[in-house]
Amino acid sequence: MPDFSHLHCHTQYSLLDGAAPIAAMMDKAKNDNMRAVALTDHGNMFGAFQFVAEANKRDITPIVGCEFYLVEDRFKKEFTGGKRDKRYHQLLLAKNQTGYENLSKLCSLGYIDGLYSKYPRIDLELLKQYKEGLIATTCCIASVIQQAILFKSEEEAEKTFKQWFELFGDDYYIELQRHGLGEIDGTGKTQEDVNRVLMKWSEKYGVPMIATNDSHYVDEDDWTAHDILLCINTGDKISTPKGDGKGFRFGFPNSNFFFKTQAEMNELFKDVPQAIDNTNLIVDKINPPKLERDILLPNYTLPQEFKDQDEYLRHLTFEGAKKRYGEITAEIEERLNYELKVIKDMGFPGYFLIVQDFTTVARDVGVSVGPGRGSAAGSAVAYCVGITNIDPIKYSLLFERFLNPERVSMPDIDIDFDDDGRSKIIDYVVDKYGKNQVAQIITYGSMAAKSSIRDVGRVLDLPLPEVDKVAKMVPGLSLKKLFGLEEKELKQKLNNDEYSQALELRKLTEKDDLTAKTLNQAITLEGSVRNTGVHACGIIISPDDITNYVPVCTSRDSDLLLTQFDNKVVEDAGLLKMDFLGLKTLTIIRDAIELIKENHGVEIDPDEIPLEDEKTYELYQRGETNGTFQFESAGMQKHLKNLKPTNIEDLIAMNALFRPGPMQFIDLFISRKRGEVEVEYPHELLKDILSNTYGIMVYQEQIMQAAQIMAGYSLGEADILRRAMGKKKMDVMQEQKVKFVEGAEQLHGVEQKKSEEVFDIMLKFAEYGFNRSHSAAYSVVAFQTGYLKANYPEEYMAAVMTNNMNDIKKITFFMEECRRMGVKVLGPDVNESAYKFTVNKNKEIRFGLGALKGAGEAAVGAIVKERKENGLYQSVFDLTKRIDLKTASKKTIESVALAGGFDSLGDVHRAQYFYAENEGEPVFLDKAIKYGSNHQQSINSAQASLFGGDAEVEIPEPKIPECERWSRMEKLSKEKEVVGIYLSGHPLDDFRFEIKHFCNAQIRDLSDLEKNIKRKEMRMAGIVTEAQHRISKNGKPFGVLVLEGYEDSHRFMLFGDDYVKFKPYLTKDWFLYVCGKVQKRQWSKTDEKEFKIHKIELLSEVRAKMSKTIKLKVDVNEVNNQLIQDLQILKSEAGGSCLLQFSLIDRKKKDIIELKSRSIRTNLSDDLIDHLERHPAVELSVN
Repeated sequence: MPDFSHLHCHTQYSLLDGAAPIAAMMDKAKNDNMRAVALTDHGNMFGAFQFVAEANKRDITPIVGCEFYLVEDRFKKEFTGGKRDKRYHQLLLAKNQTGYENLSKLCSLGYIDGLYSKYPRIDLELLKQYKEGLIATTCCIASVIQQAILFKSEEEAEKTFKQWFELFGDDYYIELQRHGLGEIDGTGKTQEDVNRVLMKWSEKYGVPMIATNDSHYVDEDDWTAHDILLCINTGDKISTPKGDGKGFRFGFPNSNFFFKTQAEMNELFKDVPQAIDNTNLIVDKINPPKLERDILLPNYTLPQEFKDQDEYLRHLTFEGAKKRYGEITAEIEERLNYELKVIKDMGFPGYFLIVQDFTTVARDVGVSVGPGRGSAAGSAVAYCVGITNIDPIKYSLLFERFLNPERVSMPDIDIDFDDDGRSKIIDYVVDKYGKNQVAQIITYGSMAAKSSIRDVGRVLDLPLPEVDKVAKMVPGLSLKKLFGLEEKELKQKLNNDEYSQALELRKLTEKDDLTAKTLNQAITLEGSVRNTGVHACGIIISPDDITNYVPVCTSRDSDLLLTQFDNKVVEDAGLLKMDFLGLKTLTIIRDAIELIKENHGVEIDPDEIPLEDEKTYELYQRGETNGTFQFESAGMQKHLKNLKPTNIEDLIAMNALFRPGPMQFIDLFISRKRGEVEVEYPHELLKDILSNTYGIMVYQEQIMQAAQIMAGYSLGEADILRRAMGKKKMDVMQEQKVKFVEGAEQLHGVEQKKSEEVFDIMLKFAEYGFNRSHSAAYSVVAFQTGYLKANYPEEYMAAVMTNNMNDIKKITFFMEECRRMGVKVLGPDVNESAYKFTVNKNKEIRFGLGALKGAGEAAVGAIVKERKENGLYQSVFDLTKRIDLKTASKKTIESVALAGGFDSLGDVHRAQYFYAENEGEPVFLDKAIKYGSNHQQSINSAQASLFGGDAEVEIPEPKIPECERWSRMEKLSKEKEVVGIYLSGHPLDDFRFEIKHFCNAQIRDLSDLEKNIKRKEMRMAGIVTEAQHRISKNGKPFGVLVLEGYEDSHRFMLFGDDYVKFKPYLTKDWFLYVCGKVQKRQWSKTDEKEFKIHKIELLSEVRAKMSKTIKLKVDVNEVNNQLIQDLQILKSEAGGSCLLQFSLIDRKKKDIIELKSRSIRTNLSDDLIDHLERHPAVELSVN
């Protein structure tokens, strides 16, 4: 039996057309002792890098190819007169490195020049230009030659065949496929008829025949999964019959399109064994390309006076050091010389010059640049040339954590820019290096566990509730692990609930029903590449035309080219990758500083913000960090209140500790900081490096320093030790432990037992230790936000809301934070608002007009520009006369009016703007806009008249109609209509106390009933926004109740006794207190859940009914005369029915003293509640 190699293979990278994972395909080839395999995905080379790597792992010859879309003219993209884009398939294989590079060129130009619809197309002209090193075949039934055999005369087809043969000569092969295709498209010809013609030409022209199988999946059993994948692509159900035209779907005719074994192929072509054997002719020609290469840096043009990059970098470094440090001490000079030598020896001066170039330009054009991300902040050179903005010497950051002279690897400098400025810097890089040298990076969107279940369920027509139920049962594991792991392993990875659901899922797959089929096919398709995207921040810069190095494609989401290789391998392919990140925090800081300058005349340089500011630390100590950077979560706020940070080191440590793993050390850190627990050090030698973290190894750098100090490691060696510890390489650990113990004894005479103990402590913390450089840099940015919030709260919160305008839930959250801070947020006003949120002279935040629906930036800009140039608007007529009505559309004006933006314009209330006096008449606002338009036209007409003149034509102002004002609820609902939230208040605001103390759930919790199935009684509050009393088809009454909370709403259906019981509460605008539980829906055949209401009460009656005891928690350290004075208000509210209880907390002794008042019973008035809730030393609860 002759050897056979597959030369026509599609993988998952033939998007939603191939179902073969590359690794699985190569495993099958290896198990079958196949010499070589070719990758020939449709129109792209997305999988080429992975394919070559997987082939090399298995000692299989990789043949990189592509099945191109061939057209007559790749530039033609308009088709008229019923003509369509006629595409043919054409297989090309790379013989060698040159062939690979030409294949890459063709693939790139197919996108750059030829992309039409979703098809990258090439033509014969392009192929002639880049044919060197390529092998071509007659391809499949969709090729230009085989289509000619089918639809034209054999003579015409033979002419085309000869042209291709002449073009490729000895590198041209006749491809035979046998998929059992019967009559094709009404031609009366079968695939075998086409093969006979091809075999005849083979003999006539001496062109070798090769056997291939158009492989789209690995095993024949995967046929159904592949068919489902095609349906996902086309949006069809699998039950739709295959065929052309309406009512039919695309699909492969049978299950023959799989990766067959050598034996199966030999059997299929036993009448033409030479076609099998001839695959070896191609394999023998292959010299596989090398896709991996060292990083190639783009050329950096030096000023003429410098001889090389090293000299210029040295010059920039020491010039920058003078500005940064003033005096260059011996310590600084030594550090810079050391770093520069390492950078030079590793060959990276050019890298530093490229990065400093665009960070310098960024600052020059006013783009905010972050202080540094990751380990790059540990470089003093980077600090001096302006790449980073945090002093590594001051903060004891280690250069070796960034660049280790004993472990050569490419430096990785990620740069944060403000959101608005990021695109400017990318544009600069494109202008500097050229559009053909700069690209973004592709991403591949794959089908994850739950999405594969949902996709397969839709195609198989599994009922949606069942699909949802099954998908929600999947824990955070892949389906392959979920169904492939032993039960013991599975139990270790999951909690009890997840484990029981996993076992239930396993049982479901054993059944013979549609759910089982859905799950089993989803397992096969999980991980399939579904689509492509653009990497959020990665930018590639190449030395010259990028298509000389990697294949590229294009995307609707980017003006730049995209590499066809993703982020995992693009650097291995030899390209320089930079991460240009947009950090919203930098934009917030910039916007806040602009507002501060405008309102206070103070210019703040964020880098000069004093890190000793007491007000800022007081803000952190109170945990009032909403809206700040890094420290805003509820968990962090709790720890900050306990820690009471007093210096930047406390914040850096908390930033590093507050993450899974090291979080376990937070309480110990706080106790040692507060003096409640004695600080212990692993060894006295380590006291200096661990004093800032109270003896706890928080940072990776401390692990490195410990090895250096105790055992004489160089920092380069210590970095290797840290990495090995973090990755738990136990064999390396044993070697290192011996080295550490010997070093500690030789250097300091430390006993073996003690040094082993220290090593074990280092090992424990290395697992969790965080990068200090990153933590320090981001903590400094965080402090800047804290400083601005503490010292300029109005301007800072205005900037925060401006930068969250597109997320109305966040605007709601930050408005609530402003209310807590005592900062007023006023609704929009045409005489004060700008596009962004601003602060007025009374230190009140004014809502930004840009946050209104339908108010575009240009429209708002027209309103603001006219106001600034010619003064405040006196009335709605004055406004419509003056603004550019072509730019400021009717929709914008309506939105501003509904949101209250015209409330300051005279005595006209909102309802009047939208009132029509007579039926069929336009509303008053429309009349006002028409009036303004007519006025502007009359002026323009007068100016353009023959005689000119200054006289204005007087047009009478429309009459302002009289009508009733909108009710509070109507006004609020109109605001919500145009903003997405209530502006002048919230209907539930009067019941904040009840919601806080007597509710344990929110309306939004009902959006995921499954998640709340195990909760006991859920109690929530809301306003009735819709209430219906209806009759069912059976003649039975039922009700519909829509209840809205602060962030969401829910529709309740009330039937039978529930409807009778709760019918009186189905009244629009009523405030209700609802209690109930999530349970399985009664009478439902599926496992569908519902929220069953047990009790409804009026929210206004809840406080009086449910308030039994008021409990005040106070830290004993906070008890003083001022607190006692502040609590006198309790006496003034005496005479109520609520018992009073104090809990005095002694954290040092871990003790709580309970005190109950026998004489005072309080009245829970709004004033009392407000006073106690605002008090910083008191924690209020009621039960």
